[in-house]
Amino acid sequence: MTRLLRDTFEEWAGEAEVPADLADRALRRRAPWVPLGAALLVGAMIAAVAVFVTGRADPVVVPADGVQLPVRPSPAPTDVHTDTENVPPAKLIAAGTMAVSAYYQYSAEPIENGLRRIRYTWSLYDPRTGGYERTPYAWVDVAPGLQVAAVVEGDVMGKRVGVLDMNTRQMLAWYELEHDVASVAWSPDGTRILATAYSEYPDLQESQGEEFGPRMAPSPRTGYYVIDVPAGTTAYHELAPLPTMGSSLALPRTTERRLEGNMRQDLGWSLDGTLIWSPTINRPDRVWYTIDGEEAEAPAGQHYVGHSRHSALSPDGRLLLGEDGLPTKITDIATGEVAGRQRVLQLHAWAGDDEVIALGCAGKCGNEFKNGLVLVSVDGSRVTQLAANSNSQADGAWRAVLTPR
Repeated sequence: MTRLLRDTFEEWAGEAEVPADLADRALRRRAPWVPLGAALLVGAMIAAVAVFVTGRADPVVVPADGVQLPVRPSPAPTDVHTDTENVPPAKLIAAGTMAVSAYYQYSAEPIENGLRRIRYTWSLYDPRTGGYERTPYAWVDVAPGLQVAAVVEGDVMGKRVGVLDMNTRQMLAWYELEHDVASVAWSPDGTRILATAYSEYPDLQESQGEEFGPRMAPSPRTGYYVIDVPAGTTAYHELAPLPTMGSSLALPRTTERRLEGNMRQDLGWSLDGTLIWSPTINRPDRVWYTIDGEEAEAPAGQHYVGHSRHSALSPDGRLLLGEDGLPTKITDIATGEVAGRQRVLQLHAWAGDDEVIALGCAGKCGNEFKNGLVLVSVDGSRVTQLAANSNSQADGAWRAVLTPR
């Protein structure tokens, strides 16, 4: 999910102009956004001091009612579902072990002080119809198995998280929180919810002449909740944000400059659910913590698709997904040799040992913003269109959320 959000934010920074060189643009998508005025930098330097005056209190565990979650299908379905006629999709999109469990669309709305707020509209897979249903929630995430969804009730964030049975559309549980949260993420085993808390809404843009760009201010992230659904408990942990690009200018030169480009710094799970991580714009692209919020070493043997929660390692452990860029490549983990190249923009997630869900481009790839989801083989010879090609910068553009089936 974080990867999709990052793509969105990076498109904002360059939305006034489409680059002519597709491959070059894809490879430099990590380039930092530079503020245009000295006044913005001064303000960010002053504000940054507050980011590092932190302390961590003991987590508060609040008991609630436990929930018996629906059983995940076993064996999970692996058939292919496509919708190449509708934008956004009206029918389930799935291939192999992965499915588009939900998607979001975003829009900008003006608020006070010359700022714009980004609003997300979420649509959730509905097993009753085989399609997607628009929801009223501020944030949505689907557990592996596509049986339940975690939702944030509120306008753009809120203090109430729910667990929704996707088959009946009935709410199984509500969790009342003391702090506003702006995102939720299921653990890999589908039993715990990680909800990232903020003191104010993080998705803001500020005016820079005739354009709008990401707000150059410290992240308002304050911490996170771990919600154990079967046990019915919620535990809050304080966790200071990483400095953003503007606020980092106030740091001492001796400080390790692990930066995040955005005010939104949602947390994610390790592949085995034993650690959590915060995104960065550096390499490695995440900082690791224990479940209690203590900084930790990166988990051994785990490989990730850049800035996402999906494994870059194939299910059989043989192959490794490469970075974004046209063409992409997949390497043999044992030899380091290239196992195949693919004429796609991004490799998103493994659908099986030999196929990958990817972001393909229309026609001869003359415009990287004209794209759609595809299923591509490791050697690149087989490509199945999963979703219709569409303009990813147009009004109503949608972003897919991929979840294990």
